Amino acid sequence: MLIRYGYDITVSCPQDTPLITMMSVRDEARDDLRIQGAVETMPSVPTRSYRDMFGNTCRRVVAPAGLFRLRADCTIETSDLPNTVPAHLREVPVADLPDHVVFYLLGSRYCETDRLSQFAWDMFGTVTPGQPRVQAICDYVHNHIRFDYMNARVTRTAYEGWQEQTGVCRDFAHLAVTLCRCMNIPTRYVNGYLGDIGVPVTGPMDFAAWMECYLEGGWHTFDPRNNKPRIGRIVVAHGRDAADVPLIHSFGPHVLEKFAVWADQV
Repeated sequence: MLIRYGYDITVSCPQDTPLITMMSVRDEARDDLRIQGAVETMPSVPTRSYRDMFGNTCRRVVAPAGLFRLRADCTIETSDLPNTVPAHLREVPVADLPDHVVFYLLGSRYCETDRLSQFAWDMFGTVTPGQPRVQAICDYVHNHIRFDYMNARVTRTAYEGWQEQTGVCRDFAHLAVTLCRCMNIPTRYVNGYLGDIGVPVTGPMDFAAWMECYLEGGWHTFDPRNNKPRIGRIVVAHGRDAADVPLIHSFGPHVLEKFAVWADQV
């Protein structure tokens, strides 16, 4: 099926401010693009892109002082089936993991494996390894954290989210990522577009965060926030945690004046 997706964001900067944005699809999905709208800036300024250490597309731009608008509108072809993970998939022993995957067993800025390791083994050590164990972790996180936009905090870590039991999709993802890594399951943090396709519309559209776990056969999608297979995920970036994949990294102060995101079936 076809999904029209994009964003329209305006920031206000007190001075000329360098930005790095990360809102374009990854290279793996570029062949699926049917309409690739150019990134527009208003006022018009030069931009250039590069790939970071995770292969994510990053765009550099200097926002002039005052109001600065970023906009893109694209159409992509995706599967019309929900992203399910077969229950028979098992974990890969650490000794057999590819070198580039072992990296995702380690703790990171927002994922303190050292603080949650004992709890993870006490809670999930007897669960069947593989997809059933990852799903048990997602079930736990889904029920443990209460979703609340008003309680969003960009500095909240997985351990703090576990203690506070509130947050947004990044907090669900951080806690589940951490618990999976504690169980020796390589897991990476993902953000992207996830429209309300096949489910009731629950509020304004936003970018979404979920995770991918490395089980036999490769990387597989899990979503502790929604905790159900969904249709039409569009991956923008992945990394160790949210610190690796900010939508906008600002090298100076700015105020968000407008934020609109869409991902609708055509």
